[in-house]
Amino acid sequence: MEENFEGEELDNIVILNDEDGNEVKFEFLDLIDFEDEEYIVLLPVNEEGDEEEGEVVILRVEDTDEEADEESYVSVDDEDTLNKVFEIFKERFKDDFDFVD
Repeated sequence: MEENFEGEELDNIVILNDEDGNEVKFEFLDLIDFEDEEYIVLLPVNEEGDEEEGEVVILRVEDTDEEADEESYVSVDDEDTLNKVFEIFKERFKDDFDFVD
């Protein structure tokens, strides 16, 4: 199942529409290049605007329409790819976050 997300970035907050058309807010944490693909790492933000404790979301960046300055994000089904991208993220931010295995 493929989920397409479209969003815009405002002060590190990305608002994406889920498959049901609901807006979901995330904090943009990082953009990671892995095996000729780009992946964004996002942290869910709750209604009060606070960052939620918990899991980050990793989405693959779809081909962009550079003229319209739009990007689409697609969920990643490959657990191995997700784990490798997350390991890169953890290494980059090991001093900024407390990671729990």
